[in-house]
Amino acid sequence: MQQTIGFIGLGIMGKPMAKNLLKAGYALVVHDINPAPVEELCALGAQRAASSRDVASRAEIVITMLPDGPDVEQVVLGPEGVLEGARPGMVLVDMSSISPLVSQKIGAECERRGVEFLDAPVSGGEPKAIEGTLAIMVGGKPESFERVRPLLSVLGSSVTLTGPVGAGNFTKLANQIMVACNIAAMGEALVLAAKAGLDPEVVFQAVRSGLAGSAVLEAKAPMVIARNFRPGFRIRLHQKDLRNALLAAESLQVPLPLTSLVQQMLVSLINDGKGEFDHGGIVLFTEKLARAEIQRG
Repeated sequence: MQQTIGFIGLGIMGKPMAKNLLKAGYALVVHDINPAPVEELCALGAQRAASSRDVASRAEIVITMLPDGPDVEQVVLGPEGVLEGARPGMVLVDMSSISPLVSQKIGAECERRGVEFLDAPVSGGEPKAIEGTLAIMVGGKPESFERVRPLLSVLGSSVTLTGPVGAGNFTKLANQIMVACNIAAMGEALVLAAKAGLDPEVVFQAVRSGLAGSAVLEAKAPMVIARNFRPGFRIRLHQKDLRNALLAAESLQVPLPLTSLVQQMLVSLINDGKGEFDHGGIVLFTEKLARAEIQRG
């Protein structure tokens, strides 16, 4: 019989991830502050929990998928939180993208209570969450990792233990730096092409098989050219990730000039009311400066 899994946080990423666990045959207990996705999951066979504490009291493994560090702290450490309902030996897997320093704080408190903790942020956005092909970067003890590896393999095609608690989110921050800077560079390149009178679609096809080709280019260039900014991963969340990267870098005395610049671009876009756009919308910053739009000729 499959283990009972608790799942807290049924947003853009969490809901399809929870659905994949149900499809794989896991018994699921779910909770979210928004009742709509809870209803949807319960209609598919999940059980409803009244609180995060209730989830933990009924599950052997609990997954959290939340927007930011303060949310995770509240859900895990706060009143009616996970640790109030947890039993010694339970595993908590936080798949949120948060500051690694917050992960380490939560991990230390979990260890004090006899709860195993892993930080396991993901990359791939909503499409790969739906497909179950996320890249999952895990920090924690090897024995804890082995306990949850089969579960995580349902959610991702790549599941990697990157080091102790906090390492998963350090790895995710590195990922987010590369993705954001890549999108920003793509935006500058395609705006230049458009302003020169070229068809960005033709330029994309010309460069995609060369050294400039990347997963980011393949995913985001067609969306941008089609003017599709429906969020798979929101600008405001990417801004949060880059802010966390800069704070972590400051604590380690690592200068990140490109990250700082792109983070400020994201702040500007949020101020322009585009925080809920897909992060491919980073290109809109350069479009506005150039007074040009990336679109088919």
